Amino acid sequence: METETGIPPLSLRIRVVQGRDLLLGPGRADLLAFIQETGSIAAAGRRMGMSYKRAWQLAESMNATFRAPLIHAAKGGVAGGGAQLTDLGVAVLAAYRQLEAMSRRGGASALDVLADARGAKAPDV
Repeated sequence: METETGIPPLSLRIRVVQGRDLLLGPGRADLLAFIQETGSIAAAGRRMGMSYKRAWQLAESMNATFRAPLIHAAKGGVAGGGAQLTDLGVAVLAAYRQLEAMSRRGGASALDVLADARGAKAPDV
């Protein structure tokens, strides 16, 4: 979305890192949300425009990053597979979304200053 000046509005993107390791960011959080919504890693990846392989790599990476898996996946086949967030996965996604909301609210006045300096529009909070 662009403003009437043709300059896109400013936005915040939260990334949770530990050392050099990315624990969670917008893409990973969206993948978790789409897995929760679709019940499938492959379908979640398709919704995001990523390959099946990339979606699985991200899911495996997130499962290995936290103290316990965030995603439980059942193998496919005749009975069909599927995926769902574990209780920890639901909690991690909720905490990330809370961080996003807090950042938008808390950073609104600073974004106004930056947007004005850039000639852009600050995001609606």
